[in-house]
Parts: sequence; C-alpha cells; structure tokens
Amino acid sequence: MKMSRRQRGFSLIEVIAALLLLAIAFTALMKVAGGAIDLTHRAAQRSEAAMWARSLLDSTFVIEPPQTGTRTGRFDKRYHWQLQVTPWTPEGKPPPNPPLQLYRLDLDVRWSEGGHEQDARFSTLRAGMPIGAGTGADAGGGGR
Repeated sequence: MKMSRRQRGFSLIEVIAALLLLAIAFTALMKVAGGAIDLTHRAAQRSEAAMWARSLLDSTFVIEPPQTGTRTGRFDKRYHWQLQVTPWTPEGKPPPNPPLQLYRLDLDVRWSEGGHEQDARFSTLRAGMPIGAGTGADAGGGGR
C-alpha cells in the first residue's frame, strides 16, 4: 500500500511558518509580562508610600499640639515627606470659640526610582485644640 505525497506529514515551509508564528506570539507575551512586572513594582512602591503616609498622618497631633505651617522629613533612605498644616473651616461663618479646630493636612511623599522622581499626595482633616487654647498653667492636662 503506497502513501500519497500529501499524507506523509508537514513540509519544511509549514514547520518554519509555525515556529515563526510561535516566536512572534512569545515575544508579545514577554513584553506584556514585563509590563505587568513593572506595574507590580510601581504599585508596591506606592503601597509603601501610602503606609508611611498613614503612619505619619495618624500620629499627627497625638504627642505635640497642632502647629500650622510646613514640616519636612525622611521616613527612610528612599522616602521623604513634606507636611503642610492649615486651619480649615467649613463654608459659612465659623462658630465663635469652638472647642475643637479642624486642620487640613496635606502630605506629599516623594521617592526616586531609576532616576525618575515619583510622588504621592495625601490629604485629610484632623481635629485638634485651637492654636493658643489651653496655654494656661493647666495646659499640660496631666496630674501627678
């Protein structure tokens, strides 16, 4: 029984075309995977910046009284910050002698990655004693 020429298998041209198609698809897949790895790395950096920011914003006004103005500092070798504190009042007339004052905290966290400066901005409102309140002899609030 003789096999016809068409039933013996693939020709060399068909194999080369299939390999070329696989190479093109593999190259595209590697570019997508590389981009995904880069995005994951950037997301991890932003998550770390957000954790540092949350830590700083949560500790503001806990130990020291409110102070308006701008402060700067470093979290570690990579991340540095700038915090701006300003009094905040809702629209309309503020109440006279309020027991608490709202402050707007604007925190900028910056870091450098691969020679490119990255930054993230965080803003929140925080309640604290009005500036100048409780400056008398009992301002410490603690007894012996």
